Amino acid sequence: MGKAKSERRLAENEARAKGKMIRVSPQKLNLVARTIRGKKAEAAVAELTFSKRRIANDVKKILQSAIANAENNHDLDVDELVVAEAYVGKNLVMKRWRPRARGRTGKILKPFSELTIVLRQPSADLGANTDLEGSA
Repeated sequence: MGKAKSERRLAENEARAKGKMIRVSPQKLNLVARTIRGKKAEAAVAELTFSKRRIANDVKKILQSAIANAENNHDLDVDELVVAEAYVGKNLVMKRWRPRARGRTGKILKPFSELTIVLRQPSADLGANTDLEGSA
């Protein structure tokens, strides 16, 4: 008797990759994540390849992991994948200090972040039901 298999949290046409303990503040990471939201996967990889931000290389690795998950684990077509979600969360904060004048200390915070990227393959039958949006 083993443990019952948990249900899949994503839809059948979605794949996800998560990066934890990324050594950058969530605010700076969100600036990079914002550039790839809503783009096709290959355009997002190209955007991150030529980005000047230091953290773009780590984001690119997570995106490529999500693409590999979609291809190998969920049998999705890589050419049609779109970055549906790219959201950032806080992780731990290392607290350090630096000596200052008159016996005081200056606080130094070294934050970590986590990034979740969800890729979606648009379905062909979803485009036919556009009249549902207009009826509201």
